[in-house]
Amino acid sequence: MTRSGATDRLLDRFLTELRGLTPVAAWAHGSLGGGDYQEGRSDLDLIVVLDGTITARTVWRVALLHARLRTEPLVAKLHCTYLTPATAAGAERRHLTWAHQRLFKRTVTPVTRRELHTFGLVLSGQPPEQLLPPVTDDELAEFVARDQRDFWRPQVDRSADWTQDVWVDLGLVTHARAAVTLREGRLITKREALGLLPGLGAPVEVVQDVRRRRYEEPGATGREWAARRGQLTRDYLGPAIDRLVAAYT
Repeated sequence: MTRSGATDRLLDRFLTELRGLTPVAAWAHGSLGGGDYQEGRSDLDLIVVLDGTITARTVWRVALLHARLRTEPLVAKLHCTYLTPATAAGAERRHLTWAHQRLFKRTVTPVTRRELHTFGLVLSGQPPEQLLPPVTDDELAEFVARDQRDFWRPQVDRSADWTQDVWVDLGLVTHARAAVTLREGRLITKREALGLLPGLGAPVEVVQDVRRRRYEEPGATGREWAARRGQLTRDYLGPAIDRLVAAYT
């Protein structure tokens, strides 16, 4: 895990600003919780549980909190969803979220919930097991298979997306992680997923490209390679997702 003063400073400032909202707990999941965090490349994925109802005033105060952090170098990577003890249950419920430097609502998925219970990092307050209902293996598997079928499989057919680094990276890594979760019932890191992808039939040169940009020197992606890489990824992912979903649904 690559983490230095910039990450710690942002987290410290965030937790300091958060005190005025009387948080019950603050947790990190994703790469920071799982030990695969790469500063400047990984997102800072956080969950905060607030005491009481989230009102219009609460929303205003959350927006103000994030505005005060805007000068921090890594702030664009900070994503945080806000729950309350009364709203923590239910993976389909949508919660106030700050991500991509704006406010909106989204769910806390079964994958995120399992991450929090398995390797969530407690930044302050109570641990996840005291506030967040556990996720069963069946619930986790159902969500992962549905995500591959209903989100990622249609995306494979949208060719314009796959010239972008983020789609190639997430598409491949998410598929490998889904395969392990469905076959073994466990969660793995992005690093582990990249190690498994060649054995799953993914194009080796694309996997090497993803690994280089995540763990070495990213560099610029030329248009010709971006187009070829995208096609290779789509040619692999379409049939791979179909086989995975057919085997586990």
